[in-house]
Amino acid sequence: MTGPGARRPQAANRDLTSPHQRFGARLQRPKSAANLQARVIEQETRTLAEAFARVSADGSVAAAAATVVAARRRFVAGTGKAFAYASLLAVDLSAGLSNVTLVDGTLVRHVDVLADVRDSDVLVAISLRRYRRETVALAERFAAAGGTVVAVTDAAGSPLTAVAGQSIVVPTDSASFADSPTAVAAVIHLLATLTTASAKGARRRLAERDRLADELDIYWEG
Repeated sequence: MTGPGARRPQAANRDLTSPHQRFGARLQRPKSAANLQARVIEQETRTLAEAFARVSADGSVAAAAATVVAARRRFVAGTGKAFAYASLLAVDLSAGLSNVTLVDGTLVRHVDVLADVRDSDVLVAISLRRYRRETVALAERFAAAGGTVVAVTDAAGSPLTAVAGQSIVVPTDSASFADSPTAVAAVIHLLATLTTASAKGARRRLAERDRLADELDIYWEG
């Protein structure tokens, strides 16, 4: 459908705010598994291409990487499904950088971080719709205490962008009941790569980790 009354696919996608709504609109009566698979693959490919085009054009990932490298301490936070993305980013960053802390809400609680924020600290806060209050509140208070917030989110109107010094906006359009994780994971991978590549001592740190892994016999080598 085209013309003045047509809805842009992205706008229609944003109207489906819950997994239940998206299931009803997209998956209630699939014609076949093969047809659904083709639609999902096609949409994921488009979403990933859009994400890479966007961050290449706006420079948001490169700018965020420079901010993370310059920080003395780096905190990474996400709640619910976003915690998986936060864990991925924290693990990859910690391979090449020191002072990377995953705020997991248990061993490292929000209150622990907020009680000792310094102006040289950065928080990478990841939150996607339906934005969890815990992450937004942490970002608000972290910024108010003088720290720098880098947001990874899915819309310019996300509540995180209002408090973040820098924002990376990643499209999550999907043919599934779940918003697409593909571009989010890819952009996080890009952020970790650019950050580590420009970090002093990253090569030495990675080499030392390899040495320790061999010494401790951590990995199964077939």
